[in-house]
Amino acid sequence: MRLDILDRGHRPRAKALMALIRLVSRQPVVDAVKLALYRPDFYGGGPLTHEAMRGPSEWSIGDRELMAAFVSQVNECPFCVAAHSATSTQWYGDHARVAATLADVETAPIEEPLRATLRLLGALTREQSIDEDDVRAALAASVSPRQIEDALAVCLAFNITDRLANAFDFSVASPEAMNAGARHLLSRGYR
Repeated sequence: MRLDILDRGHRPRAKALMALIRLVSRQPVVDAVKLALYRPDFYGGGPLTHEAMRGPSEWSIGDRELMAAFVSQVNECPFCVAAHSATSTQWYGDHARVAATLADVETAPIEEPLRATLRLLGALTREQSIDEDDVRAALAASVSPRQIEDALAVCLAFNITDRLANAFDFSVASPEAMNAGARHLLSRGYR
């Protein structure tokens, strides 16, 4: 259900910040930012998501952004797939790698530890549970316990975010707006 208040119900400070975003990026403000600015106490995803996506990790930022896009695809969240595909693509400098991974993780040109981790996250997102065999398969593919923990944090953040984006019917912005948002995420993170 699209909430009109996300387009017109912000406090003056948030309105000023959105005007600045539009001026600097020359793009409309995406719905995720509108929600975060409207109800930061409700969403509260900033610190959690920032830590998962930009905190210390053996995974690169591009890998974690690709995980976010992958989890979002499993959750059928077009907004988050577009946003995090754009961010991962900018990090890697390789659109084909991102597109191939989202098309078929089994044949994608990615390293086996990342492939095994995406399988794990896909299972968790689809089934809402994983078992010892799922974790053992990732460990057997040379994924460290710390990498599993970090990937699960990404999965948690995006299972929440995807559901909010779908519930509030976030609009998928133009590729230019998504790329502007991706540049922001790469330079500033999720704060």
